[in-house]
Amino acid sequence: MIIDGHCHAGRGDGLHGPWDTEARIEPHLARARRAGIDRTVVFPVFSSDYGAANARLARIVARHHRELIGYCAVHPVVDAGRVNRLVGRAVERYGFRGIKVHGHDALPRREVCEAARRWSLPLLVDVVGRVGLLEMLAEQYPDVPLIVPHLGTFADDWAVQLHLIDQLRRFPNLYADTSGVRYFDLLVRAIRTAGPGKLIFGSDGPYLHPAVQLCKVRMLRLRPADEALVVGGTLARLLSLTAGPVGGGRRPPATSPGRVERSTRGEAVSSRAVMS
Repeated sequence: MIIDGHCHAGRGDGLHGPWDTEARIEPHLARARRAGIDRTVVFPVFSSDYGAANARLARIVARHHRELIGYCAVHPVVDAGRVNRLVGRAVERYGFRGIKVHGHDALPRREVCEAARRWSLPLLVDVVGRVGLLEMLAEQYPDVPLIVPHLGTFADDWAVQLHLIDQLRRFPNLYADTSGVRYFDLLVRAIRTAGPGKLIFGSDGPYLHPAVQLCKVRMLRLRPADEALVVGGTLARLLSLTAGPVGGGRRPPATSPGRVERSTRGEAVSSRAVMS
């Protein structure tokens, strides 16, 4: 099973660019199907009201429930005091399976991390290059899976991404996705340093083409078992996915903090990656 762990869907209200205006999922899903992608994680574009944005996303996920997996989005500052309520509604009413926070809104606070812990959800947090804060997040919340998009930064900052690779090695609950990573050698290094179980395939769709982003993973020339972890296995475990369609349905909160399985450091890349 191939799972795209990073995609946007729905309308925003900013009208500054695609990132806060609209992300049309239908053309993206057509591309994903042609690329052999089975399921796609989606979260809202930037919005001034994530409660409303999550509700709009839920309707999109319901229309494509066999392919889409919803994450709710929250703003750690604007939504302060109601984060747990927003997340609870997303889980119980919409069947969502994760939380998305973007550093351009605000970086996570304890309220967000506590909600992720209570509802046993992974927290996908774009730290916009500020990987130092992951030292605190990963240490304070070792039972919350943290997924960092773009290997730490969408800005092609080699030093930041190199720093994150070391953090992936050191923190069992820290993961990174491959979306938009353009320094291919850093993906090779991440596999060799932290293991294939710490990288998650993501496209950053619909803005980036899913087949192009998946090709980067293919070009790592991993052993089949290791590639399977990157393209879906690890995320399926974190989301407790079954073979059936993902959609609505109540998921109860955890009665006690969950335990994140410690990742076993994988084998090195089985053969030298092909460079182009």
